Amino acid sequence: MVKNNPTGCQERLEDFLQAVESAQKLQNDIIKYGFEAAHFYIEDLDGDWLEKWSEDEEEQNITEYITNFLESGDPVAVKLWERLAEKPLTEIVSELERCLSFSKRAEQIFAIKDFLLHNSKVERNNSAKTNGYDVVSFVNLAEELLEKLTDILNY
Repeated sequence: MVKNNPTGCQERLEDFLQAVESAQKLQNDIIKYGFEAAHFYIEDLDGDWLEKWSEDEEEQNITEYITNFLESGDPVAVKLWERLAEKPLTEIVSELERCLSFSKRAEQIFAIKDFLLHNSKVERNNSAKTNGYDVVSFVNLAEELLEKLTDILNY
């Protein structure tokens, strides 16, 4: 049997009423002071926060898009996870963002290939073949991955 929590309901009602009062105060201030009311509610109104807004949003979106792709189950993402299963998601996303920061496609592919090669769960040896994974497969995966990410990010 579930018991009602009257204090929880009362607290939620008080929070709601407080939010309504705050909204009414904001509306009254806007009516009374016009755009100057913004100075009451925003600390750094005259700063450069508006110019930097899109930069922060774009950076956050790149991280979010890459994360969503890696968690999607896409065949390319699955191949990546097969090779980097022991790496934390945040490290992979951060490294892929770094690789995408290069201006030329060849540099991006090379950076992704190096990341895959040096962080693969398969132990590397000095030969061109790495326990069944050769360097060519890493380059192919890097190209596929770059293709997917550029499509997702509209680069």
